[in-house]
Amino acid sequence: MGNLENYFINLFPSKHIGDDGAIIEKNLVVVQDGFFENVHFLRNWLSLDEVAYKAVAVNISDIYSMNGIPKYGLITIAIPKEFSKQELKLLYQGFSRASKDFQFEIIGGDTISNSKLDISITIIGKVRGKPILRSGAKQGDLIAYTGTLGNSKRDLEKLLSGRKIGRNSIFRKPKLNRDFIFKVAPYISSGLDISDGLFSELSHIANSSRVGFHLWKPIPKQIGCSGEEYQFLFTFPKRNRKRIESIGKSLNTKVTIFGEVTNRKRYINPCKPHHF
Repeated sequence: MGNLENYFINLFPSKHIGDDGAIIEKNLVVVQDGFFENVHFLRNWLSLDEVAYKAVAVNISDIYSMNGIPKYGLITIAIPKEFSKQELKLLYQGFSRASKDFQFEIIGGDTISNSKLDISITIIGKVRGKPILRSGAKQGDLIAYTGTLGNSKRDLEKLLSGRKIGRNSIFRKPKLNRDFIFKVAPYISSGLDISDGLFSELSHIANSSRVGFHLWKPIPKQIGCSGEEYQFLFTFPKRNRKRIESIGKSLNTKVTIFGEVTNRKRYINPCKPHHF
């Protein structure tokens, strides 16, 4: 059937669509993501405070990946009618803890009754200097990502088979790379967070920058198709390699350089779409 998500998004002509967030005015960045029961999670996978916290974290990841600082948040939440006050309090605790950890203020939103728990969050932030976009990759740039990929897919497969995952699993609580992104921002040409999987994010850079890639060795699908990693994928000029590796070492952040940007050629994402 193809990727209906991309088809639908491409129907809208706005120049602000195409990155992790929309840059408006001079230095404002706005991001929005949904976190829906039976789509992104099952109720027996995460506690309610973990659900709320992760719903915020996935949006903050988008802000960071555009070189932005979160300032304000709006929460729309569809709440099952049978929820108790204690369950609502757990949700509040997750949202409150996230707002403190990521240092932004929750300023409003909306609540509605529903048959399941659905959360939609909008975060408004300020860009630190130049925003990081998907459209800046150039021929000859190197391609890299942070951290270790594949763990989120592994833990999702455990959950789908009825097994449990560890309390510190990144599927429960994503580990974001704010400090690394902020330090390398002046030295990179494009970037985005790995939410849909490495291969899917590569296709976003390819389409936005109108480039192709030469990967130095095959990447297994267990790594390339692992979504919800929230690591950082980026490209950078070769002359900045030592500086970026030094930043990674100073912050104890693993940096894997795995390929080079080439002239425009069709990039084919081998993963199944995560949506639709």
